[in-house]
Amino acid sequence: MVARLLGREPEAQFTVAVRRADGAPVVIVNAPLLGDGRPMPTRYWLVDPDLREAVSRLEAEGGVRQAAAAVDPGELARAHAAYAAERDATLPAGHQGPRPTGGVGGTRQGVKCLHAHVAWLLAGGDDPVGRFTADRLGIDSTAFVRESRHEG
Repeated sequence: MVARLLGREPEAQFTVAVRRADGAPVVIVNAPLLGDGRPMPTRYWLVDPDLREAVSRLEAEGGVRQAAAAVDPGELARAHAAYAAERDATLPAGHQGPRPTGGVGGTRQGVKCLHAHVAWLLAGGDDPVGRFTADRLGIDSTAFVRESRHEG
């Protein structure tokens, strides 16, 4: 089902982090490395087609600039650091190869992709850009089911 939602086979190992009440995947959580060892900076990926489309429309209307202007830069920097730390903690012990970099969606600072922020928010992340986007789109996070191993 995830391959169908992505329109291609996933390149990284993943689990479903958030589902709709009917069980359909909403957010997947990716391993930090692709099968060939390349880094995968995007830990949480929004796969729900309705949410993806809504977020894409907001981005097309200038939502990235609006979010960047609306959120506290310090709070955003803390979110990027927390996201990176969570992702990096899942690297294999003793990993010596290339590592993912940046915070939400691989961004080192600022806002790049509202989809990644919404995905992390729905999976339980403390994300000011995710909150901004969810508020703008009227996304009710209580309408989704978080897989217990990904809460927090």
